[in-house]
Amino acid sequence: MSEPTQPQGKVLRITQVKSGIGYSKVHKATLRALGFHRLHQTVEQVDSPSLQGMLRKVNHLIKIEE
Repeated sequence: MSEPTQPQGKVLRITQVKSGIGYSKVHKATLRALGFHRLHQTVEQVDSPSLQGMLRKVNHLIKIEE
């Protein structure tokens, strides 16, 4: 069996701190694409240009740590 590989690049810990209720469908879809299912959930994502664009779109709903 092959060993799991570590992701290349910087890993960001992203926490949802505010609900998507009352925001546009695009913002809600972006939260889902980031991997969120509930409030105060934390996900880890590898930093990339596409991830940075998603984070900028919903920066008022999340908290980012390196």
